[in-house]
Amino acid sequence: MKDSPSHPGARLLRLSVYASAGITLSALLFLIAYVLVKGIPHLKPSLFALQYNSENVSMLPAIVNTLIVTLLSLVVAVPLGICTAIYLAEYAKRGNKLVSLIRLTAETLSGIPSIVYGLFGMLCFVTYLHFGYSLLAGSLTLSIMILPLIMRTTEEALLAVPDGYREASFGLGAGRLRTVFQIVLPAAVPGVLAGIILAIGRIVGETAALLYTAGTQAQIPSTPMESGRTLALHMYVLSGEGLHTDEAFATAVVLLVLVVGINALSAFLARRISKGG
Repeated sequence: MKDSPSHPGARLLRLSVYASAGITLSALLFLIAYVLVKGIPHLKPSLFALQYNSENVSMLPAIVNTLIVTLLSLVVAVPLGICTAIYLAEYAKRGNKLVSLIRLTAETLSGIPSIVYGLFGMLCFVTYLHFGYSLLAGSLTLSIMILPLIMRTTEEALLAVPDGYREASFGLGAGRLRTVFQIVLPAAVPGVLAGIILAIGRIVGETAALLYTAGTQAQIPSTPMESGRTLALHMYVLSGEGLHTDEAFATAVVLLVLVVGINALSAFLARRISKGG
């Protein structure tokens, strides 16, 4: 007997779904409202001064460092993740044990705490490769952290593209390489960008991995080989000191606006690319 909309089990399941969605939305709105209420009154021009000092505790160097770290991490992780996903989805044979091993490894790496990545980055990039505490060491560590996320989301996006696209392309005489890059990959762009958006969110909000690799120096570095703190790390340091709690909430507001802005821009680009395709 099929469940009808009036069946008690169906009603209970529907109420559970609505309740879960309501609780999640309420928690999100409360968090956003709390940050805005606590942080907006403490936003002032001195927080955006070019130079940081103990009086103005400017967050402008941290904003610049956040953008630099995000860009460097994506430059390394995005090409590697997309190319690996293309191999797994388009070139590797179905049932290949190597493919299963790569997927298992990626899923395992996704669940490793960020502090472990930070310790690895400190041992590998800071100490062994002699990069020191620098934005480059932090960016390379974060690129390793987000690589499994980009790879898996891109692979799922490629697998979601109907096989009819590939068959039509092959039927017109196109090779596999042209089919992948001109037919399949453009169709999967929204899914790929979704993974990149999630990766950006993890980069912007990361503290533990950068604490051991990028350092906490509050300045705008002249090169990526110098130390610098990101917005999240800046907020962590201010709140940890206990002397600039209000400025920490103001930093949280800017961090929230930055994340929302990046996500909105990425979603806009995904829609434009989808319409253009």
